[in-house]
Amino acid sequence: MADLDEGIRFYTEALGMRVGRRFGRAAVELLGWEAPVYLLVKQDGSAPFLDAPSPRDFRRHWTPVHLDFAVDDLDAAVARATGAGARLEGAPAEHTWGKLAVLSDPFGHGFCLIQFVGRGYDEVAT
Repeated sequence: MADLDEGIRFYTEALGMRVGRRFGRAAVELLGWEAPVYLLVKQDGSAPFLDAPSPRDFRRHWTPVHLDFAVDDLDAAVARATGAGARLEGAPAEHTWGKLAVLSDPFGHGFCLIQFVGRGYDEVAT
């Protein structure tokens, strides 16, 4: 499937992951981070679960879950991601806890790359 192949290409190039197991033609396991990531092909308009009140709708940020990827070198990670086809959605920003870059993958899904400095989020934890 073209979308799965493009997703595999992007996430292996952008985030340095590698293909683990394949589950038929519509799912793949990506390895190389602390936890595996699973890419699953789901068609726009399909039911997300049995008796769902509405079909899937793949507009920008269609899910309430947003991914942040912690990296050691933000500039290098942004260069790698944009080189693989991500779109940088603004200049990276510096915060008390570290640096942040907001991007979207080739499918329009948003994600952030973050580089912690000092005590990271503990700088702002309450």
